[in-house]
Amino acid sequence: MNFRHATTDDVPEIIDVAERSWEHDYPAILTRETAREAVAEWYDADRLELDAVTADTALIVAIDEDADEERAGPVIGFLHGVVDDDTGTLLRVYVDPDYRGEGTGRELVEYATDDFETRGVERVEAMVLAENEPGNEFYRSLGFELVQRATTAIGGEPHDENIYLKLL
Repeated sequence: MNFRHATTDDVPEIIDVAERSWEHDYPAILTRETAREAVAEWYDADRLELDAVTADTALIVAIDEDADEERAGPVIGFLHGVVDDDTGTLLRVYVDPDYRGEGTGRELVEYATDDFETRGVERVEAMVLAENEPGNEFYRSLGFELVQRATTAIGGEPHDENIYLKLL
């Protein structure tokens, strides 16, 4: 498994991982239509291509050079974050459902954290839907502490979101 900053060429595969993840992770939380609309909005190809080349953004991909092309392309996971002064924010971390349980998500966060530290980041925030228990457990297992609950809109509907913090 290799990790690197995404390029614009990776964007179609990032979108594919996002779509597969949302369909897998949120059927009890969001309708299929709402999930599709959210993926189309949050993972707009033009926006991701810009984020791949923007200095204050961390768009990192997990590459499996031996990935089964029928299940997935070489991009099997990604992390999307931003850096603002001394804070790095993990907006999204997704691993293709067929490749979960192998530590890829953990390694993506570790790679991003190392990258953030080289940029002077002292604290890392992460956001996850409150109803997404596997996502919440993921951040807790990495030493993040729940510090706030907020509300986010998905498909025009409000959803509770947990905000986690980890000091570096």
